[in-house]
Amino acid sequence: MPKADIGLIGLAVMGQNLALNINDHGYTVAVFNRSPSKTDDFLAGPAKGTQVIGFHDLAEMVASLTRPRKIILMVRAGDPVDHFIEQLLPHLEPGDIILDGGNSRFTDSNRRFHDLSQKDLRFVGCGISGGEEGARHGPSIMPGGNDKAWPEIKPILQSIAAKVDGEPCCQWVGPAGAGHYVKMVHNGIEYGDMQLISEAYHLMREGLGLSIDKIQSIFQQWNQGVLDSYLIEITANILGVRDEDGAPLLDKILDTAGQKGTGKWTGINAMELGIPLSLIGEAVFARFLSSLKEERELASTQYAPPTSVFDGDPDAIVEAIHDALYASKIISYAQGYMLMREAATTYGWVLNYGDIALMWRGGCIIRSRFLGDIKQAYSKNPNLQNLLMDDFFIEAIRSSETGWRKAIKLGVELGIPLPTFSSALAFFDGYRSNRLPANLLQAQRDYFGAHTYERIDQPRGEFFHTDWIGSGGPAVSSTYQA
Repeated sequence: MPKADIGLIGLAVMGQNLALNINDHGYTVAVFNRSPSKTDDFLAGPAKGTQVIGFHDLAEMVASLTRPRKIILMVRAGDPVDHFIEQLLPHLEPGDIILDGGNSRFTDSNRRFHDLSQKDLRFVGCGISGGEEGARHGPSIMPGGNDKAWPEIKPILQSIAAKVDGEPCCQWVGPAGAGHYVKMVHNGIEYGDMQLISEAYHLMREGLGLSIDKIQSIFQQWNQGVLDSYLIEITANILGVRDEDGAPLLDKILDTAGQKGTGKWTGINAMELGIPLSLIGEAVFARFLSSLKEERELASTQYAPPTSVFDGDPDAIVEAIHDALYASKIISYAQGYMLMREAATTYGWVLNYGDIALMWRGGCIIRSRFLGDIKQAYSKNPNLQNLLMDDFFIEAIRSSETGWRKAIKLGVELGIPLPTFSSALAFFDGYRSNRLPANLLQAQRDYFGAHTYERIDQPRGEFFHTDWIGSGGPAVSSTYQA
């Protein structure tokens, strides 16, 4: 039997499509699935006529691989990954490589990286985005872990990845769980993008009373400009689908959204690191709120909507909604990059932010023209503190700000919830403010808890306490965080 270049475990749709993609690029793939029948069905179906080799025995699959062995796991995140790693260990040798291509939490990848390093095995946590289509024809791939594995896996991963201007959307991210961390942030931004687009749709549909066909044409037009992206494209496609009775299918879909948790992980990590990831947090909370369908229906019988009715120029407000979507999208990515920057400092990683934008430009769910502008920003200044300080984005925000505020004002007047539009604007207004009411917050903390405060007329790092009620004494709290 011929030797295989790489092994793949897990033949759900993503695993099957990735195996076929690897095969298409001239590599021999050995595949294994926990259920032998699925392996047989794959070989007799989609993989028929390819060089893919199937195995029912894990040890035989490992033995078929060229050294150093390279095995990619395409199984459900969590315990299944650890289960297969344990099953593989007796059959591996020092220097062999395990890639986890699932949606694993980066903390799990950190642990697996360290555990396998102790066994002289090379672990790579490999974020893969693009869904089924991406896996088959070219995903965005975000590998991180043991950097000694990169020269061995680079030719395969970069050959199967999406390409933009000839550049593969796959670059080395960093050590330990860095690859899955960047994928987590990608997914958080994806939550934000989807909610932003949904709010634009909601404002046009319920606020302006536009037809589905009209909104579809607007999204199609938007996809030719600065908002050009995969999610805008598929939104236009969704708006064009009709049910069997000819009515828009979208109008018949229940308004409750699910999630798999990666957006929530992003928000939790932002809180742990102290980064104001407000837009992505609101996108997650919006999904939570949508799930309260019965409660919302009851509340709608108790509270009448505002009596305001839109009576202005629809074309003008559509342009304002466009600007609100664009500006809010900039804020979402700025916050995501703030989080990655803090993670790099906290976890001791060196992240190339321009390469990350390049990896996201093609193949993945958030792919868009917009990411090329982010790539250019970090190419000009690799040490850029915040996207909002780049000349391109400064001008983009300035030109969009009036419409941004106008769209949100309309939503408030009409009672249409715009949590991500609004939180993005609130973040921007806070970020550009040289003075915030946190002085009052800190005075309150010192009043009830003696937490101390700094003064504007004294050097930073000197802390003071006031006996606000005249009987508290000089004792102060031992902790303070600015």
